Amino acid sequence: MNASKSKLWTKDFIIVSSANFFLYLVFYLLLVTMAVYAVEQFHVSESQAGLVTGIFIIGTLIGRLFIGRMVTSIGNKRMLFAGLIFFILTSILYFINTGITFLLITRLLHGIALGMASTATGTIVAEVIPEERKGEGIGFYSMSITLATAIGPFIGLYMSQHTGYQSIFSFCLALGIISFLIAIFLNVPVADKPVKDTETNKWKLSSFIEPSALPIAFVVLIISLGYSSVLSFINFYAVEIDLVEMASLFFVVYAVAILISRPFTGRLMDLKGANSVMYPAFFLFAAGLLLLSTAETGITLLLAGVLIGLGFGNMQSTTQAIAVKVTPPQRVGLATSTYYISLDAGLGFGPYLLGFIIPLIGYQNLYILMGVLVFLTTALYYFMHGRKESSVLRSLSSGTPNTKAE
Repeated sequence: MNASKSKLWTKDFIIVSSANFFLYLVFYLLLVTMAVYAVEQFHVSESQAGLVTGIFIIGTLIGRLFIGRMVTSIGNKRMLFAGLIFFILTSILYFINTGITFLLITRLLHGIALGMASTATGTIVAEVIPEERKGEGIGFYSMSITLATAIGPFIGLYMSQHTGYQSIFSFCLALGIISFLIAIFLNVPVADKPVKDTETNKWKLSSFIEPSALPIAFVVLIISLGYSSVLSFINFYAVEIDLVEMASLFFVVYAVAILISRPFTGRLMDLKGANSVMYPAFFLFAAGLLLLSTAETGITLLLAGVLIGLGFGNMQSTTQAIAVKVTPPQRVGLATSTYYISLDAGLGFGPYLLGFIIPLIGYQNLYILMGVLVFLTTALYYFMHGRKESSVLRSLSSGTPNTKAE
C-alpha cells in the first residue's frame, strides 16, 4: 500500500475541516442568540422568536436539496466558493435593522448559504480521505462540527452578556471571511473537475437525493429528532429543575466525550464495520436521554451529556460514512446532501413538532419518550442497514465499491 495514499492529515483535509468549523461556529453562535435578539429588538412573541432560529435550518435544508444535485456538475471547489461568498454577503445583512420580516429573510438566505458551502465541504472531504480510512477520516472531519457545537454556544452566550449584538454580527462576519481566505489554499483537482451526470440533469427524485443513502438517512432523521429535544429545550428544562449554571457546561462535556471517543470509534468502524459503533451508540444515546429525564443534580445532568455525546455524537459521523460508502463515487455529492437533508430536517422541524407535545407531557416525560424512540430505532437501523453491513464490508475489501442502493 502506498503510504502517501493512506495519509489522512493532508493540507487539503485540514483546510476543508477548518473552513467547515468556522461556518458551523457561526451557525451555533447565532443559534443561541437570535431568539433573544428578536424579542429584545422587535418585541416579537416566543413562537416568532423560535421561527427566527428555525428558519435558518430550513434555509440550510433548501440549500442542500437544490444545490446538492449541482455539486458534481459544476465542481466541489467552485460550489464551496460560491457558498462562502454568499455566506459573507448574507452575514452583512444582519447589520440592516428594518424589522422582523427582513431578519427572517436574512436568516433564510444565510441558511441557504451554509447549505451550499457545507455540502461542498462534505463532498470534498469524502474525496480527499483515503478509502481505507473513510470512517476514521469522516469521524475526524465531523469533529469540526462537534467543536462548533460546544464553542459556538459558549461564545454566543458570553458575547450576548458582555457585548452588543453589533459586535456579535461583526464577529460572525469575520469568521465567514476567515473561512473564505483559508479555502483559497484548497487544492482538490479531481473534485473540482466538472462531471456530466445524466441522472443529476433530470428533474426527478434521484436528481435531488441519493437513493442508496435513503435507508440510513431515514435513521438519521429519527435520531436527529431525538437530539433536537436536547438542543432546543435543555435550557428550558434546566430552568425547571434549577440547574441553569450546570446546564451551561452540558454541551462542553458533550463535545469532550465525542472528542475523546471519535478517534477510536472511527478506526473501529474501518476495522469492524459500522455495526460495531452504531449498536452501542443507540444504547448510549437512549440511556443518556432517560438519565436526563431523571436529572436532579448537576452531576446527573452532565453525565447525561457524556452519554448523549458518546451516542448521538458518534452516530453522526458513522451514519455519514455509511451514506458515502454505499453510494457510487460519482454520486457522493448527492449522498452527502441527502445525509445532511435528513439531519437538518430532524433538527429543524423537530423543535416545532415537539413543541406541541411539551405542554401535554412536560420536559421530563419528553426525554423519556425520546429515549424510548431512540431505543426502538435500533430495530429500524437493523432492517435499513445493519443486516446488510457485512455485504458492504465485503464489497469494499474486494475493492469493488457498492454502486446501487441496498
